Amino acid sequence: MTQSILLTSAFRYKAWANQELFATLREVDEAAHSQERHACVRLLNHIYVVDQIFAAHLCRTTHTFVATNTSETPTLDALESGVARTDSWYLDFVSKLDNEALEEPIEFVFTDQTNARMSREEMLMHVNLHGAYHRGAVGRILSQTGLAPPRDLFTGFLHKSEPERRLRT
Repeated sequence: MTQSILLTSAFRYKAWANQELFATLREVDEAAHSQERHACVRLLNHIYVVDQIFAAHLCRTTHTFVATNTSETPTLDALESGVARTDSWYLDFVSKLDNEALEEPIEFVFTDQTNARMSREEMLMHVNLHGAYHRGAVGRILSQTGLAPPRDLFTGFLHKSEPERRLRT
């Protein structure tokens, strides 16, 4: 499997996992669990902001973020829409990269003003793993509200999106 195929699959999985998580978050009883719901939205917004920051780094453009979250908490609808657009952007971006572009080192500045250098491939891996880490935290919070968090598993995504992979003996 080439790097770009694996990255495309990883970002398809990320988009799927985000959709599953937002659907479950909509089931939270806001009156009974307002603090938990708010914490989930803040974590998902953090993922979104970091995704946006790294999208700018990947394209060697500037962004307007001064931190890895915003001071205002977006509505769930606005955040879900922004995340869906960003997931779509990453899928399109990854699909157009060749190995040379993936390996290209890019210098950038983190929001804490630390200088950094990473390859595009490393940045893309960071975005994917970062999102998975924080989705897990959101899942843990959801379980505290009595809801079962979605099964955020790459294998589950592959078998749902490509049922022919599920071999029967």
